[in-house]
Amino acid sequence: MAWWRRKKQPLEQTSESNKVSVPRGLWTKCDACGEITYTAEFVQNLRVCPVCSHHHVMPTKERIAAMLDPESWQPLDLELRSGDPLGFRDQAAYSDRVAKADRSVGPTDAFTAGFGRIDGLDVSAGFFVFEYMGGSMGSVVGEKVTRVFERALERKIPAVIFSASGGARMQEGILSLMQMAKTSAARGRLRTAGIPYISVCLHPTTGGVAASFAMLGDVILAEPRALVGFAGPRVVQQTIGQELPPGFQRAEFLLEHGMLDRIVGRLELREQLGLMLRLLAGAPAKAVAALPAAPTG
Repeated sequence: MAWWRRKKQPLEQTSESNKVSVPRGLWTKCDACGEITYTAEFVQNLRVCPVCSHHHVMPTKERIAAMLDPESWQPLDLELRSGDPLGFRDQAAYSDRVAKADRSVGPTDAFTAGFGRIDGLDVSAGFFVFEYMGGSMGSVVGEKVTRVFERALERKIPAVIFSASGGARMQEGILSLMQMAKTSAARGRLRTAGIPYISVCLHPTTGGVAASFAMLGDVILAEPRALVGFAGPRVVQQTIGQELPPGFQRAEFLLEHGMLDRIVGRLELREQLGLMLRLLAGAPAKAVAALPAAPTG
């Protein structure tokens, strides 16, 4: 019988119990090249695309675990909380925004500070929490950053800060801008004492953070393609009325123009930090296991 005369048979109905569903979040698609990677492997690779090496946003907890020696992190200043000295309100009250961020991220504000170890060396470390109101720097963040430097000075250990911020927190007005001077002064006391400070600029590092301590390190590092600058490229272009060069304010552009010391990929960052800290602190080099002797004869 010709195929056009055959009677169509109804498709077999698939029961709900026979359906195969893929769990949400099992796969991750790269924002740059579109490659789809098993999420567990993607996270294990520190959220760096295995195909194009694009660095995706990394949660702060994962970054702390990746950058510091295991079981060495001791968070401090957990009692500090943002106030609302100006009674600021836009679409919502500032106090409500802080409460919402506390519920979704945790009561860390936009910066977490404490002690840890990198390659066996004690450090006073700080990590911006970009998930918390875009890592904006208010009075609490400024105080925590200042304490990172002060504890480094007190203990005579290096300071390391990982910056990722949209800049000063507008809801605190002039009080947030004052943190630029406060943190820079604390960093200056550390420099006078000859204690190393390494600044790591993540994507993005902008506004008052970039205009203060983030660019005052003895060594300034950045992840690939990180946006680092005071105002964003769109604002700069509108202000000067000129076309900006390709890659303006990206880490590669800043390195070429002498504003960064080195661009280091996330997978190598911890190792490079350990090496630089030992060089700056005058610590002995880490022992390297002897290679087996070459066969003779």
